[in-house]
Amino acid sequence: MTATLAVLRAAFADATARPAAFWTQVAVMVTNDVAMIVFWILFFHRVDTVRGWDADRVFLLFAVLAVSAGIVLGPLSNARRIPELVESGALDETLALPVSPLRHLLVRRTDTVNVGDVVFGVVLFLVTGHPTPQRALLFAGGAVLATATLAAFLVTAGSAVFFTGRGEPGSLGMHAVLLLAGYPVDIFTGPAKALLYTVVPAAFVAAVPARVVDAPTWTDAGLLLLVTAVSFALARTTFGLGLRRYTSGSAWGFGRT
Repeated sequence: MTATLAVLRAAFADATARPAAFWTQVAVMVTNDVAMIVFWILFFHRVDTVRGWDADRVFLLFAVLAVSAGIVLGPLSNARRIPELVESGALDETLALPVSPLRHLLVRRTDTVNVGDVVFGVVLFLVTGHPTPQRALLFAGGAVLATATLAAFLVTAGSAVFFTGRGEPGSLGMHAVLLLAGYPVDIFTGPAKALLYTVVPAAFVAAVPARVVDAPTWTDAGLLLLVTAVSFALARTTFGLGLRRYTSGSAWGFGRT
């Protein structure tokens, strides 16, 4: 764990080596997030609620999503780059180190632009989330679990490249989960809603954690913990099985250099 933290610090230091560029990218992402919130403000100016979701609950959903997505796509940005790393042979240098390959990969690179999402999510919660000590604690816990679930899903989807030789499932999975997580889960019905709770766990990246903060129940909290644990185990298993294929002959299968 010490080695992982050292790599994370080094990656963040490298990303912030040019402060002007760093803060410019953060400001660009915050501006983009503000534009989305303006859209929802205008929407709820005409519509009071959507299937039980009012403006405050949607803003809470976006706060959780911004923090979780910002961490996964920022400090843990390699979670979405598994196919690229495998196809280019970039895993070799990690496999030569006496560390957990997956953990090292996840913290090796930081995308500074997405740090703006984290900042925005925290500020949005403080401004619109009616923060109290209990709600702040639930928000932090929900964001951590949402982050773990999102990262695990991206690793699982990206690890399909080990078995198929194609990186499209990882890219499609990322776009699907982030797009669907940005909407209140209750606007979906039937098979579409079931999809958000199972194959593409978008509900657990934003809507369920937001619900835990706003109206906590043991059912939602337990379900969120369970899905996070299952997602984490699935990611480790899929990546581990794929890694055995990579080390057993992927130099020819993936055209490593």
